[in-house]
Amino acid sequence: MSLISFWISHRAELAGMLQQHVLLVVLSTSVAILLGIPAGIASAHRPRVGRPLIAIANIGQTIPSLALLGFLIPLPLVGGVGPRAAIVALIVYALLPIVRTTAAGIQGVDRAVREAAVAMGMTPRQVLTMVELPLALPSIVAGIRVATVIGVGTATIAAFIGAGGLGEYIFRGLSMVDSTMILAGAIPAAALALAADAMLSWVERRLSPTRSTMRRRGWLGIGAAAAVVFSAALFAAAPSGDRIVIGSKNFTEQVILGELLAQTLERDTNVPVVRKLNLGGTFICDRAIRSGDIDVYVEYTGTALTAIFHQPVAHDREAVLAKTRELYADAGVTALDALGFNNTFAILVRRRDAESMGLRTIGDLRKAERWTPGFGYEFLQREDGYRGLVTRYGLRFQGEPRVMDLTLLYRALASGQIDVIAGDATSGLIDALDLTMLEDDKRYFPPYDAVPLVRASVLLRRPDVRRALATLAGRVTERDMRAMNRAVDLDRRDVSDVVREFLAATSTPRTARARGRSSRSF
Repeated sequence: MSLISFWISHRAELAGMLQQHVLLVVLSTSVAILLGIPAGIASAHRPRVGRPLIAIANIGQTIPSLALLGFLIPLPLVGGVGPRAAIVALIVYALLPIVRTTAAGIQGVDRAVREAAVAMGMTPRQVLTMVELPLALPSIVAGIRVATVIGVGTATIAAFIGAGGLGEYIFRGLSMVDSTMILAGAIPAAALALAADAMLSWVERRLSPTRSTMRRRGWLGIGAAAAVVFSAALFAAAPSGDRIVIGSKNFTEQVILGELLAQTLERDTNVPVVRKLNLGGTFICDRAIRSGDIDVYVEYTGTALTAIFHQPVAHDREAVLAKTRELYADAGVTALDALGFNNTFAILVRRRDAESMGLRTIGDLRKAERWTPGFGYEFLQREDGYRGLVTRYGLRFQGEPRVMDLTLLYRALASGQIDVIAGDATSGLIDALDLTMLEDDKRYFPPYDAVPLVRASVLLRRPDVRRALATLAGRVTERDMRAMNRAVDLDRRDVSDVVREFLAATSTPRTARARGRSSRSF
């Protein structure tokens, strides 16, 4: 019932995601058909050419989907953040079944039929178009059927780079450990795959070799579908006028901050706002704003300084913000004033362990050499991450750290699967799961003030964007952020509702000042 209620309350959003998902699959499969059928024909008639083509398609099929998206993001023309890279990845996965079944269908045509066609005076082109392809059509449709089903499932990964689709619900659900939201995206995707499989299975059965009229209609239908899809793609890719694209990383706080920026711009400007939230980690968002795939997102000063620009760790908040501004300015990006809270890394343990072992600071973890640590993917690679932490504090743990998504770490710690993690100081799960934050007594971590980043060209074109976002400066306290995170992560409240209530409660300077002294939860 909770799943049905979710679908009903989010029906407009669900319809939009379903439309995006279908467009991704149909467009990518159509392009794969246009590329794969000629490749299959070449494979059937010229094995020396065909073997390398099939080998290339095989290699593309074996690349993990997330790895393929990672390869595509930095590439010009076919890469970037958004639908373009996702469509290219889906084309790669759709090619192999189409190439193989086309080649197999043509090679399966009876030799006597070919000889009879030649004896009647047909040219090689006529044999291909009037004999081989019509007889191979059921096999080709079977390959298209397999490619379509693969595409429907793989397209859920497209949400990782902001391409939309039903995967958005799945990624949101994973970040919030919310099974209802995961099912809200997974079930429609599965239903879509079954529907596509059933429809193409029916087409495959109808396209028997004796039904010439149906064959002609089948080819005409494929051609018409391709024309419609390309027209829709051109329409979707056409410039949509002046708009601002808001991005975010793939965890709850970042989604909240992205929504906060979006609602502020919608309230205080007349510019259309497009949300590309839950994009991925730091480096995907950084790439996206530099390439112009997004216009605005919130970054943390310490993260920018150490992870993006590889500068030495610094501890003065004003100096770090000034240096961050300077470095971003060289890249054509403007760092605005900080939102007001410092989301430093929090080294967390279970409260009962901290009390029983007398753990107060990070240095006290030297008493816990037999513990198993767990960290997020980025924390293991960053300049201000795991290696520097254990060196500064002289820590030793049992074995290598377990690596998992950041939002899963808190529950893994609470359930005893791991013993110490690096989380966020503003996470609402710290109090909810009875965890304790250890003091960074050696000041290892730099400040992580949240600052909106905006492409400089946007601010030049739309000064009202700067004015609108400036109203958020200094207005979001750590208490506010922790309350909003908890409302989304634990109370399962909708992000847009939580942000809307926060903006309503902080709409005047007086309420903003009062909020700093209040314990109100949003």
